[in-house]
Amino acid sequence: MSRQKVILSKDFAKDLQEAINTQSYDKLFVLTDEQTHEFCQPSIQNILDELEAQSITIGSTDLNKNLDSLAKVWTELGANGASRQSLLINLGGGMITDLGGFAASTFKRGIKYINVPTTLLSMVDASVGGKTGINFNGLKNEVGVFNPASVVIIETDFLRTLNRQNLLSGYGEMIKHGLISNQKHWAELLQFDFENPEYDHLKQMVGVSVAVKEDIVEKDPFEQNIRKALNFGHTVGHAFESLSFIEDRPVLHGYAVAWGMVCELYMSAVNVGFPQDKLRQTVAYIKENYGSFPIDCKKYDQLYDLMKHDKKNVGGVINFTLLKDIGDIQINQTASKESIFEMFDFYRECMGL
Repeated sequence: MSRQKVILSKDFAKDLQEAINTQSYDKLFVLTDEQTHEFCQPSIQNILDELEAQSITIGSTDLNKNLDSLAKVWTELGANGASRQSLLINLGGGMITDLGGFAASTFKRGIKYINVPTTLLSMVDASVGGKTGINFNGLKNEVGVFNPASVVIIETDFLRTLNRQNLLSGYGEMIKHGLISNQKHWAELLQFDFENPEYDHLKQMVGVSVAVKEDIVEKDPFEQNIRKALNFGHTVGHAFESLSFIEDRPVLHGYAVAWGMVCELYMSAVNVGFPQDKLRQTVAYIKENYGSFPIDCKKYDQLYDLMKHDKKNVGGVINFTLLKDIGDIQINQTASKESIFEMFDFYRECMGL
């Protein structure tokens, strides 16, 4: 899988026009959800009108990242004459880039697509790296393929339209990138003030965060080895996220990952010696900015069962990515059920539950 072209845009309209011009296509389509259709598509409508692009819009939020929405995209592509030479622009957050990328990868056995992420989460995570997919059978990203966008255009001015909660969701993945890369980036991330966000500084950190992910994906595009570092916090985080939907108290992905990192940093400290001072600093920042996901000991078995469905597992054994220190990645780590329950005890204690 070749390294995809990622553009940290300085002139969005120009960069998008040039990206489209580099692609050979017969028909152009743009996929949005209801929110990005209303608030983001107008910024590129002149280009879309000039190129006679056809719009496809699906429902907003991760609840619509499902087979029904996927079928709608396939249906509208087919009904409007899309061929294997057509081009799809995915304009939206991680739900749109994941689902749109999967739709493009499978329609007519694959058409080209461009990602234009509009949320912080999709800029630093979902739109980059070639993972596509949908949720299925109550599980996150259960069905999908590896297939990168031809181009990813990151326009950080979209971040000014986001509320604090959605900024923090994307920032959870950035904290993860700091932890798996180097102490300088990690420390810089823990100093960012969400009460008075400096968007120019955030843009600079987004560029660093994307570079961290790009470097890892280039080394291991199909997640056979070091790309598993990007799953830090996700083994537990996806379980929290799935439980939140099961219990009809949904949480944003980045929040679940942040709480998952609290758990997996504890597991890292106990199993491979992650430094206690860095554990305390990271947990304190997460607790202050993300609050907590309330659980009691009666939920441990259910969370454990959800973790057993994680795609990194081999032979039914839960697989963790842990950290010996910042940037010192230990993949393919396992733990007993007893130690996992102790991890949940730590989470509840340090989060004040």
